[in-house]
Amino acid sequence: MYPRDVPIATQASQTPPLTPTHDQIVVLYVTVVYAVVIFGIWNIPVARTLINPLKLFTIGWHEFCHIVAAVLTGGTISSVTIDPNLGGATIVEGGRPPIILAAGYVGSSVFGGAFILAGFDSLVAKILSFVLGLGLVTPLVLVRDKLTILLTLFYEGLLVGFWFIGHAQALRWYLLFVGVMNTFYVIWDLTDDKFFRKANDSDCTQFNLMYPRIPAHVWACFWIMFQTGVCISFLFIGIVSFKLSTGDMNTQAAVFLPT
Repeated sequence: MYPRDVPIATQASQTPPLTPTHDQIVVLYVTVVYAVVIFGIWNIPVARTLINPLKLFTIGWHEFCHIVAAVLTGGTISSVTIDPNLGGATIVEGGRPPIILAAGYVGSSVFGGAFILAGFDSLVAKILSFVLGLGLVTPLVLVRDKLTILLTLFYEGLLVGFWFIGHAQALRWYLLFVGVMNTFYVIWDLTDDKFFRKANDSDCTQFNLMYPRIPAHVWACFWIMFQTGVCISFLFIGIVSFKLSTGDMNTQAAVFLPT
């Protein structure tokens, strides 16, 4: 005889790996909506100021990847700029310029992909929320703008508050937003370059300067396709790896700092 009621976890395991559950389908739709929303907010003059802390977090990680690549290839860091309006810039002496330059977009993509996985599972979201919490306050070392400092405190408050909404379910959507912002950084970098004429050129422009025979728009297309591919890859990883129901997620996440 077979049991009349099959446990939720068993039902999830019987779902074909590449077939998204209802909750996962919602994550896929929200990811697309977030990409459109971020593109709009990033380029609307007043609205773009309101996301300065998240921009600093995104730009800061991008520049950090340049720094790590520079150090690992024997380069010396001369200066680092992290500014929500001017963009980021890492001036390096020595090292391997192609690797250092590529590390920014590659690092942003993979880092953002990890945060996208948080959209599929509340336990992953809880763990990565500590990374976001630390990453939001770190750039304040270089910031003196009072509005940006206040907004950073607001975003930190949201991060803490979301721990207690629906057993940290709200954290999933917060971190998914941050993940999409990092994964598609090349798009925001290019729009800043084109529409706001920021002082620090995009990495696509830098690639064009390094390899003049390849136009900047070709580099832009390449990196946009690369980051899109990374995003899709992490979405597939999320679909295959995290098939728990909301109730099971709450039970699992309760083991790690229960709320």
